[in-house]
Amino acid sequence: MTAGTAREEILRRIRAAAVPPAPEPPRHYLRHAPGLDPHDREAGLALFAERLEEYGARVLRADAPGPAVARVLDDEGARSLVVPDGLPADWTAGWTGRVRVDRPPLGKAELDATDAVLTGCAAAVADSGTLVLDGGAAQGRRAATLLPDLHVCVVRAAQVHSALPGALARLDPARPLTFVSGPSATADIEMIRVKGVHGPRRLAVVLLE
Repeated sequence: MTAGTAREEILRRIRAAAVPPAPEPPRHYLRHAPGLDPHDREAGLALFAERLEEYGARVLRADAPGPAVARVLDDEGARSLVVPDGLPADWTAGWTGRVRVDRPPLGKAELDATDAVLTGCAAAVADSGTLVLDGGAAQGRRAATLLPDLHVCVVRAAQVHSALPGALARLDPARPLTFVSGPSATADIEMIRVKGVHGPRRLAVVLLE
C-alpha cells in the first residue's frame, strides 16, 4: 500500500467513524415568566417589585425620579452620594446631601467612605428581580456600584422584561455586564446569611411608571 493509498484509507475510516453532528438546540423555550401574560405590563412590574422585596430590597414606584430618590436617601440616612458622570441632574434635585460625581474616578477609599451610589440600569428582569448594568449612560463603572453601602437604582417601566430572554435581546454581550439580584449577600455552610460581602448591603429601586 502506497503512502497516498494509506492516507486515503485512514481518512475513509475516520469519516466512517465520525459522530453525526449534534442537532440544533431548541429555540421554542419559554420567553416570558411562567403564568404571566407577556402583554400585561402592570403584572410584570408587580412581579418585578415582588421579587426585589423578597430579596430584601426596597421598591418605590414613582412618576418622577427626583422626589423618590431624595426620599429613599433620607429614609436610609445617607449623607453622601456618588453618581456617574452624565447622570440626569433632576435625579438628585431636592436632595440636600453631598453629591460627588465620579469624574475623575474616585479612589477605592473614597468610594468606600461614601454612603450611597445612584445609577440607572440597562435592563431589568421581572421573573428573577434582577437589574442589569452595562456601564452605559447613567450607570458608570462597576467599582462605584460595589463599594458604597447603599445602591439606589432608577428603573424605567419600559426597561423591565418579563424573563431573561427578553432582556438578553436588548444587551450587548461585548459590554461589561453586571447582574444584580437584591442586596449583596452570601451564606456559609451553616446557612448563616451575611450581607455586603460582594457589594452593597442595601438596595433600593425607584421604579418609574
